[in-house]
Parts: sequence; structure tokens; C-alpha cells
Amino acid sequence: MTTIAHGTDTLTRDALTVLQPGFTGVTAPDWLLRRLGEGLASVGLFGRNITSPEQLSALTAQLRAERDDVLVAIDEEGGDVTRLEVRTGSSFPGNHALGAVDDVELTRDVAYALGRRLAECGVNLNWAPSADVNSNPANPVIGVRSFGAGPHLVARHTAAYVTGLQAAGVAACTKHFPGHGDTAVDSHHALPRIDVPAEALAERELVPFLAAIGAGTRAIMSAHILVPALDPIRPATLSRPVLTDLLRRDLGYEGLIVTDGMEMQAVAATYGIERGSVLAIAAGADAICVGGGLSDDATVRRLRDALITAVRTGELPEERLADAARRVRALARWTGSAPGSTAEPRPDVGLLAARRALRVTGADPFTPLTDPPYVAALTPVANIAVGDETPWGVAAELARLLPGTRTGSFSGADAGRAALLAAGERRIVAVVRDEHRHPWMAAALDTLLAARPDTLVVEMGVPQAVRRGALHIATHGAARVCGRAAAEVIAGA
Repeated sequence: MTTIAHGTDTLTRDALTVLQPGFTGVTAPDWLLRRLGEGLASVGLFGRNITSPEQLSALTAQLRAERDDVLVAIDEEGGDVTRLEVRTGSSFPGNHALGAVDDVELTRDVAYALGRRLAECGVNLNWAPSADVNSNPANPVIGVRSFGAGPHLVARHTAAYVTGLQAAGVAACTKHFPGHGDTAVDSHHALPRIDVPAEALAERELVPFLAAIGAGTRAIMSAHILVPALDPIRPATLSRPVLTDLLRRDLGYEGLIVTDGMEMQAVAATYGIERGSVLAIAAGADAICVGGGLSDDATVRRLRDALITAVRTGELPEERLADAARRVRALARWTGSAPGSTAEPRPDVGLLAARRALRVTGADPFTPLTDPPYVAALTPVANIAVGDETPWGVAAELARLLPGTRTGSFSGADAGRAALLAAGERRIVAVVRDEHRHPWMAAALDTLLAARPDTLVVEMGVPQAVRRGALHIATHGAARVCGRAAAEVIAGA
């Protein structure tokens, strides 16, 4: 049963209601349970909070014992960005693999299967899918999280993903409005800027969001990006012209608007999280996502008090805060009443999708390996959205198929020579990730192929570089199932 502490005034409850904080640990801390009793309506989960489906189910039950209509949110995109399987790698390929297959029914089935897993564990809001059009090959944070570089391809798969996820009873949160694809800067670190005319935005970035709205997405997440054609002063998350004028008025969107993480440097380093949160709500956002980095009661108190003070000083209209809180509660009501389909997901739909996403070029016919190879993983620094906890590559799956397989991770100017030395006489499988964005990686591959032309190459990022090697496999993502699909080809399984 929902409990609200006696004596908590309406303004305080509304200020807590619009927050989506995170926490540390695999059980809910006392401070979080207390805030739920005072009006907090949402909780965000990350990889640090999850060890197993059983533990996650117990955690969400603990939260609902305090407040039965709590929104439990998670950043579960499948593919490279997974929280459910953060320590093993995802059972589902990410968006880029699904876009490469370009079968909207398959995308819908994958999203439904993922949604069923979330719902069974008590999660009812997913900060996914990414509807960003990855039009800039140098993009350091979107990449394989995008369905592709074509707006209409991205649009049809975004709509299919939203439909599949919500059929499982889990609210979709389509991101990152108005589109993070044409950036060369990661908003976790700095403020990206997109300098294109409004007409170009309408023809490219906005197309997938219109499709998501048409599919009934229950939430949309804003991007911490500056788009001068829309607002020359403030990033989208803090911009009334972007959130209220464009998204609400022009695109007709009625659902919840959630901010991207407020502790990301694009906002935190320029406005600070307190002022940023006030400006976001004033601009038209309804929920403040925080907790990826700042995950304690002090952060919740700071943001609650900043919102209350802004209302009392007249900086933030009280009716705007109340409207935001009403939208949060409306989404909670939807999740409480959405039964979700009881149809069983297609068996092994994630692996099926990963296999279909492979693009294999080179030796024809290819003779599968029978002796255990050496897997040289040319490893870039992972972006914050992906994190460095999640294993990737093909070594583990090849070791299962070809016992005795050895592996090593290499980076930097001497990566190629070091990998050659480590491999010895074994056949080399070189695994890369976005070779086109890392000159050192391309140079290492040059070194390997010059010395060992029979090297097999597996590209697990966006396959923009020239395909080379005795065999080249593009997986369109680094999820565990993508590695398994590639290993099956290499070993002839």
C-alpha cells in the first residue's frame, strides 16, 4: 500500500515526486525507503544494484512494500548497454544489430522479450530505446546504440521497439531528444553542439521521435546538447523552446519528459545540478534523472530543496512543478494498469537476431578453425554509458567451442607488436571496436595483417573501416550473443 508520511506538505511531495534518484547496494537503504514514504515516486537502478534476477525481484518487492505505485526505472538497452547482465554481457543484441537486420518484427520481438524479463523482475520503466540517428561516424557515445544512420530506418525500428517493450507492460523512454547522433562529444564529459538548420533537424533527428510518439511511447528523455537552431543559449534539457515549444506544442507529445542524468558534465559543469534541475522543470521536463554518479540522500535533499526554494522565490511556477508531478503519477498509474501480454517470447530470439546481424566477408569458402586460436582484443576505453564492467569480445565463446583458446587485451601504439609476441604460432583472431575512430587500433591491425595475413578480424563496433583480414566479421555490437554468433562462424559450430 502506498504510504505518505503525515505532515509532508504538497510542495515537498511534488518536489520529491519529480526526482528519479539512484542508490548504492543491492537492497534499498533506509533513507530511500523513508523518502518513498515522503513522496518520492521513482527509483533508478544501475548495474551496481543487480546481481541476479532473484535479487532484483526481491529489491523491487522491497521498494513496493513501501510504495506500491513506485516507478522502478533502469537503463537497459540490451547490446553494449546492459544492467541486467552487466557482469556477463547481454543476451540481446543492441540497436545497431537490429537495424542491420532491418526486420521490424524481429526488433519488436527482441524488445518484447527484454521487456518480459524486466517486468518479471519488477521493473516498469526502461530508459530505452535510443532513437538517435548515428549520422556522425566520429560519435563517441551513440554508435552501436543507434539503429543506424538513416532517419527512416531508425524511425521504424524505434516504433517497433517501443511497441514491443510496452506490450510487456514496461514503459518505454525514448532518448535522447532532440537527437544525439550528430555529435563528436560525449555529454557525460562536456556539452556537445549540433550546428544544423532547423529544417535539417526536422528531416533527420526528429523523424524517429515522431515515430515513437506515434507508437505511444510513455516517456521521452532529453539530451544535454546545444542546438543553436532551436535555442542558442541553453542545452535541450534546460530549454523551453525545445521541450515545451517543440516537443509538446509542435510534435504533440503528451507523455512524461525525463532528463538525462543531471550529474553529467554537460549540465553539472555549466549550471550545477541544483540550478540545472530547476531550469529543466521550468523548461518543461517532468522528471529529473540523477544517480548514475551521485547516489545518496544528500543529493535527493539538495535537489528537493532547490525546487522548493525556486517555487517559493517565484523562479519556478508552482503549477509547473505540480503539472510535472501529475505526469509522473499518471505514468505510475499506466504501469499499474498495463497488464502486459502473456504470450511467451520467441525462444532464443536474442541469439537469432545476433546471428542474422552478422556480415561476413573474405575467404569463400572459409575453412573453420579446429585448433584453439589466440584472440587479440584491441581494446578502446569504454564510454561511461557502456562502462568497463561488462565483458565483450569472442574469446569466452571461442574457448567454449575450441578449448585451449587464449586471449589478451592490447591498446596503444605498441598494441600490434605486443599481440604478435603474445600469440606465438597460434592463428590470430583480432577483435576491434570502432576501428575507424581509433588510429592506434588501425595501426595495430596493419601490423598484425602484415606479419600474419591469415588473421581473422571481428569488428564489434560500427563497421565503418575498410573490411580486411582473411575473414572479416561485422557483428554490429559487442553483446555476449554477438560474440557467440561470431565464434560460431569462426569455429564452424
